[in-house]
Amino acid sequence: MSTVSPVRLPRLSRTVASLLAAWDRTGEQTAFYARTLGSTGDAVTQYRGETLRLIAQMGLGSGALATIGGAVGIVAFLTLSAGSVIAIQGFNSLSGIGVEALTGFLSAFFNGRVVVPLAAVIGLAATIGAGATAQLGAMRISEEIDALESMAIRSVSYLAATRVVAGVIVVIPLYCVALLMSFAAAKWSTTFVYGQSTGVYDHYFNTFLSPVDVLYSLLQAIAMGLVVMLVHTYYGYTASGGPAGVGEAVGRAVRTSLITAVLVTLFMALALYGRGGNFHLAG
Repeated sequence: MSTVSPVRLPRLSRTVASLLAAWDRTGEQTAFYARTLGSTGDAVTQYRGETLRLIAQMGLGSGALATIGGAVGIVAFLTLSAGSVIAIQGFNSLSGIGVEALTGFLSAFFNGRVVVPLAAVIGLAATIGAGATAQLGAMRISEEIDALESMAIRSVSYLAATRVVAGVIVVIPLYCVALLMSFAAAKWSTTFVYGQSTGVYDHYFNTFLSPVDVLYSLLQAIAMGLVVMLVHTYYGYTASGGPAGVGEAVGRAVRTSLITAVLVTLFMALALYGRGGNFHLAG
């Protein structure tokens, strides 16, 4: 007759308890996201002034961050380096097989579809998202959110929904700046550093740059920005444990938002481009 080891039962109970806790957190997050999205109308109509203030603060920054242009400046420098890497690696790789003239194709294809949306959202998560989590977490531990509730102010609409709306609006100029900077950096690196003819680069760049891909890329950046702001507002709104808990919430929010952004990129790429990838080699 077999007997059950007494050591396995506590392990099994702890595993089940952790799974149930994770399931409860998932349900809590889903309910918060639905409540926040449902409150975006109030953020635009009832708290329009707060939304406009957050848009200005997120885009241009405040304090020392404003000296470099806030998130716009950070994303610009980030995509400058990313576009340069595309040009450097692409030119060196293609020159090995004698088709370095196609460097313009790499810039038009990869910058627009992958590099620019991810760079814009990474800048959004690292600056605006982390700041939103820290602000909401500080308000939570100092009981400012409870004070708003006691004054009959809907805290989710006033604090979370306004930040989500502002973040989605701000990600559009961030994406435009990132797109222009990545294209300019790739062209400058190819034509000035490596000495490729400007006409050759522009020919292949214009041949493979599809306006539909740019539109899809913008939609992808907006969707990722929405998800990132939802994640960061949730972790800030539910922060606990004092200042150390706020710092932990910021770290968890950044990690979760970056993972989620990559997943959104994957699924939207599959949905928008399909198996064929909307790619036609010509020129």
